[in-house]
Amino acid sequence: MRARRPRYLDLRFGMSDSIREILENCKTLAVVGLSSKPSRPSYGVAAYMKAHGFRIIPVNPNEQSVSGEKAYAALDEVPETIDVVVIFRRPEFVPEVVEAAIRKHAKVVWMQEGVIHEGAAARARAAGLLVVQDRCILKEYAKRFVTEGI
Repeated sequence: MRARRPRYLDLRFGMSDSIREILENCKTLAVVGLSSKPSRPSYGVAAYMKAHGFRIIPVNPNEQSVSGEKAYAALDEVPETIDVVVIFRRPEFVPEVVEAAIRKHAKVVWMQEGVIHEGAAARARAAGLLVVQDRCILKEYAKRFVTEGI
């Protein structure tokens, strides 16, 4: 039997379900690493969240637009307020994304499943951001708000 990976979550909000709080109150998601290729997980997750009322801002230097939304080469180029920075990048790229999230005054840094970086998470928390690691935002949304299967 495979051991389950530990799940990481900062419960600084002091609530029984801080992920629910994030998903109820943070509606603008900058998705770092969002691809225009429908076969990529980032595309499916972003499309799902957009279909459920979230504003999606693609951040990827290799894209012009994704799902009709203008893409930005870097987080620092996004001209609007960002609630959640969703990271679809390998862990070695997370620190630079976290630094940009801090500069943009994001509320949350969300590292998708398989993405864990304790140093960057500590830096984000020290700057006042809420941190979620190694969790899929689509799955977490579906668990809390969708009554039928996804």
